[in-house]
Amino acid sequence: MLDPAVHRWLRATAVVLVAFALSACSSMRPWQNVPMREDAATSAAARPQQPRNPGGSSIVAAVTLSGGGARAAAFGLGVLQELKATNFIWEGRETTLLDEVGLISGVSGGSVLATYYAAFGAEGLDRFEQDFLLDDFEGGLIGKALAPATMHELTSPWFGRSNVLAQRLDALYRGRTFGDLLARPRGPELLVTATDLTTGAPFEFTLEQFQLICSDLGSVPLSFAVASSSAVPLLLTPMTLRNFAGQCALPSPQAVGMADNFRARLLNANAQSYLDTKERPFVHLVDGGLSDNLGVRTLLDHLIAGGSMKESFPDAAPGSIRRLVLIVVNSERDITERIDHSDHVPTTGQVLDALVFGAGSRETQVTLAILNDDVQRWSRELAQQRGTPGSPFAADAQIQVVSVSLRDVGDHRLRRSLLQVPTAFTIDPSDVRRLQQAGREALRASPQFRQLVRDLVSASGAAELNDMTKGKR
Repeated sequence: MLDPAVHRWLRATAVVLVAFALSACSSMRPWQNVPMREDAATSAAARPQQPRNPGGSSIVAAVTLSGGGARAAAFGLGVLQELKATNFIWEGRETTLLDEVGLISGVSGGSVLATYYAAFGAEGLDRFEQDFLLDDFEGGLIGKALAPATMHELTSPWFGRSNVLAQRLDALYRGRTFGDLLARPRGPELLVTATDLTTGAPFEFTLEQFQLICSDLGSVPLSFAVASSSAVPLLLTPMTLRNFAGQCALPSPQAVGMADNFRARLLNANAQSYLDTKERPFVHLVDGGLSDNLGVRTLLDHLIAGGSMKESFPDAAPGSIRRLVLIVVNSERDITERIDHSDHVPTTGQVLDALVFGAGSRETQVTLAILNDDVQRWSRELAQQRGTPGSPFAADAQIQVVSVSLRDVGDHRLRRSLLQVPTAFTIDPSDVRRLQQAGREALRASPQFRQLVRDLVSASGAAELNDMTKGKR
């Protein structure tokens, strides 16, 4: 269900828009992407998207943050805080699990946090609560949208409500672009996913994706990507990119292999859809949760389509990878009402709520089942490849997946309460703090996570466990 303040904003917006439309329309044009430079095209072709290797570590780790507005951002923040607090010795150096994360992926509300972390690092986590979660972001957004100047801009056929959101987000990210992230000597790769409105397929803000449309990712504001990933249809408007396919100095990437693999063929078909600029001169993007609310499905598809595990890490030196770690954070909420408890015809609001949070939850469960099957396959493959000549995997290499969900909260009453926190840009401050604590506790209590930390400590040969594994927290 939409927040009442959002309903009021939509009604007020409609009234004022009609008034302005009767007077004069704006010719306002928001930021627009530009063609790819030749040096950027070369970089995209030579540098596939994969987790960075912080400091040359033998741990390759990724975190995915699901959609869910500020609820997802608060729960995800708690998880990242716990990763930061998890210290251990690895190959003679002191580190934390957060320091070992080489890729952070976010969808919708999760992308707000993922992008903030990618932009400002672990130190920025201490500011995120004040800068976003406890700031009346939604109230500020509504106020900006109702400002006379903005209302006039909204009469432009090129400027929509999501562009207003992008302006607000640009202040949050201090005007940073993907170019700023690519220029960093350290820090995780950022993966923000939106949904292509025409095809329904995920659209990733990556060098590879932007090479398909021959556009320069480096010039893209972080705020544009997050606004695209958060553009809930009808409530917000699609974000638009120009398609410059065919203008690259280098040819577009060839279709990925494994022609007998359905997921590879699906990726190929989606990639090919961007190459005809006469048919698709523009690309319209909406909420990433419509195609993958966990932000993990396309990562899996790319790994499967790439062939073997070994082929997924072409730049890794032989024996350089000892641990592959994926942490999946699911902040989906529950449906508002149990419609099956009544024989009354469900209302329109109840139907919409069930479609979004009921059917959407089923898709999440499908993704988690696919992940489980893929991990079992990769584990068998890893057992055959590790320690062999030319393999990037060391003899003791392991793959470990940790899945954390709001449904893992131990206290029944607290869990029910948190699963009903609305999907909005601003939530009650008390919910912000409860969700953060729940994220920390859910991760700490996870059997998968506890096993991961024990294995890391055991593999490093350290004599002492951190406080978590000692059971002191």
